Amino acid sequence: MKTVLIGVGQAGGKLTTALQSFDRQMGFGAVLDAVAVNTAKADLQPLPVETVLIGQDRVNGHGVGGDNELGAEVMEADQTEVMSALDGRVTAEAESIFVVAGLGGGSGSGGAPVLAKALRRVYDVPVYVLGILPGKDEGAMYQVNAGRSLKTLARESDAVLLVDNDAFRSSGESMSEGYDAINEAIARRVGLLLAAGEATEGVGESVVDTSEVINTLRSGGIAALGYASAEASPDAEDNINTVMSTTRRAVLTGTSLPDASDADSALVIIAGEPDTIPRKGVERARRWVEEETGSLQVRGGDFPLESGRLASLVLLGGVERSERVESFMERAREAIDQAKTEKREDPKEMWHNDDLDDLL
Repeated sequence: MKTVLIGVGQAGGKLTTALQSFDRQMGFGAVLDAVAVNTAKADLQPLPVETVLIGQDRVNGHGVGGDNELGAEVMEADQTEVMSALDGRVTAEAESIFVVAGLGGGSGSGGAPVLAKALRRVYDVPVYVLGILPGKDEGAMYQVNAGRSLKTLARESDAVLLVDNDAFRSSGESMSEGYDAINEAIARRVGLLLAAGEATEGVGESVVDTSEVINTLRSGGIAALGYASAEASPDAEDNINTVMSTTRRAVLTGTSLPDASDADSALVIIAGEPDTIPRKGVERARRWVEEETGSLQVRGGDFPLESGRLASLVLLGGVERSERVESFMERAREAIDQAKTEKREDPKEMWHNDDLDDLL
């Protein structure tokens, strides 16, 4: 699936860079171009892609401070500038557009829905969102921002491929190391999905193509992506159990959205050397995903790739009923209710006391 990436906000810009870097490193050629958009000038400066600074008349290049309503207003006002930056980038070769954004901050969570809506009005290709949920410990404001953003994105885009930060976080890492590792893990998974059927080493029996990705996401709503890999045996027959185990791990423990196994549709992709991919294993894996998800729309195929390993990549469409999404939305609603009921004192009142004499 040849695509153009648009990173919105700090997290979106960094993940867009990681995706483009992975695609180039692997030589897939699935990422045709990339643009980063932000209200904070400092966040754009280190990015090795085309950048667009918006909201200069409102925030003077200093960001929106986590205010996603302001982020939406700024994107609404400056969307013409962003669309102009895409001229000549979204060519006839493009089969999709991905808006990449962290959903907990201000610029990304507010600007991404506005941009997705504008892109769908202009372009005929599907407009997907790669959205990053904030971790459970990142504070109430981020949960509220993400809840409101996700609800809007599900309506304004063709589908939202959702990534839960908590699914990738490891203990003992610094914050910077943690986010870099998460970006690399996401880039590997999404990069392989985009490249499936594009750049192949050898000829598989049933190679996945772009239409199967699009059809899996056709129902819209929320999607998740699972991934797992293992060493491959030179003999395909010996890899039947390997394909089954990696597929189970991809869905049950390696998904971008934990506990998201109920789905409307799914796509099972087995990547590796063509001679090591067992046809019987691929079909068994597809049937297992069918049973696990409860969906009758489960597609399956190969991704011929020069590698000593076999990888299972499972795209799940229509997972909005999953436990993780429901618990996240409930936490966002609770944070909103709490903010409404909290009585906030005027901070100036603390200075009105008789403990010290005023100077004036």
